[in-house]
Amino acid sequence: MNARANFTRMQDSTREDWQLIGGEFMQFAASLPDRVIRHLQILEGDYGGFPIDRYAHSLQTATRALRDGRDEEYVVCALLHDIGDTLGTFNHPDIAAAIVKPFVSEENHWMVQHHGIFQGHYFFHHIGLDRDLRENFRDHPCFERTAEFCELYDNPAFDPKAETLPIIEFEPMLRRVMAQPRQSLYKSALKSQPAAA
Repeated sequence: MNARANFTRMQDSTREDWQLIGGEFMQFAASLPDRVIRHLQILEGDYGGFPIDRYAHSLQTATRALRDGRDEEYVVCALLHDIGDTLGTFNHPDIAAAIVKPFVSEENHWMVQHHGIFQGHYFFHHIGLDRDLRENFRDHPCFERTAEFCELYDNPAFDPKAETLPIIEFEPMLRRVMAQPRQSLYKSALKSQPAAA
């Protein structure tokens, strides 16, 4: 059983409590890639009417990016771009963006966060929405990057016959990308914590 702090209100916590919590946090943080993979696998078998299930779509998007020579961070973003489908049914890009934010560049984070609007260029007109909604972002420095992501990787990744690498191919890069946060409120505090075993 893990050791636990004794406070009942956070305002009554002590430095010793937070040293204990910090040690537990480091172990928990180290297993983040495992939890992300398990959550991604929840999409398996979830077709939602699409030609392939959402898990295969995620793998296929990442496969396309990998085969195109994109760097690991970009491929991980491609892999996780729709991971929010289960919990953020009406705002899935926000969920994915929140997961990758501590570990990726601002450009890749923006791409993940806005890919839903940019992907809409290919289908919004079929559901009564403006397919050119992405034009609201035309002057943003990440506009072309996000449009390209959708055009080359997200948009064509619904092909049951296309190459779709298994998750094991992406697991090492996911672990590397998530090994150390680049940006986090807690980043400086993490430096003082013991490394996970």
